[in-house]
Amino acid sequence: MRANEWLCRAWQGTARSLGVFVRDVGHGMLEVSHNTLALVGLAAVVTLAFGFGRADLRQQFESVTLEYLQQRHEQRELAAGNLLPSLSEPEAVTRATAADPRSLPREQAAVANWIARRYKVAPEPIGALVQEAWMIGRRAGIDPTLILAIMAIESSFNPFAQSPVGAQGLMQVMTRVHDDKYVAFGGTHAAFDPISNLRVGVQ
Repeated sequence: MRANEWLCRAWQGTARSLGVFVRDVGHGMLEVSHNTLALVGLAAVVTLAFGFGRADLRQQFESVTLEYLQQRHEQRELAAGNLLPSLSEPEAVTRATAADPRSLPREQAAVANWIARRYKVAPEPIGALVQEAWMIGRRAGIDPTLILAIMAIESSFNPFAQSPVGAQGLMQVMTRVHDDKYVAFGGTHAAFDPISNLRVGVQ
């Protein structure tokens, strides 16, 4: 009987001790987690206060965030079966040979619009070519309308034109013969870049 009482008291004491231990550990973990969250919050505030005071850090943060959001958007669109976002390239517009004829001086705009109608080509790329012809003509001492006339006769303003003998591009430059002139433009494939072909053709 006495042994049973002793065992019962021992069990109760152990249970109480275990309960106190678990409670203390729980409180400790809660305290640590609160402190960790507070530390993370403080770090975020410090980063925002000091980091966003610097334009370079702010710009870097914005670009990283934008890239992340774009990737997430593309993943969702791909999952939905929409392929276009993964093919998008916002910088592509910087490679386009185009200029609004309305932004050109009156004489250049008139020439660009006439060529566009006569050769059934878009006025924006022709506007860029007219603008370039005027600039190069001034530097080289050549009438810009003569440069444009050569383009019209040689390629009908087709930047991908190629003759049976291998003359290529707007000005029908013999790429194999004049490959040295394309070195400054990155190689002979620049023959199919309208502006590069025009500049080489005028030389």
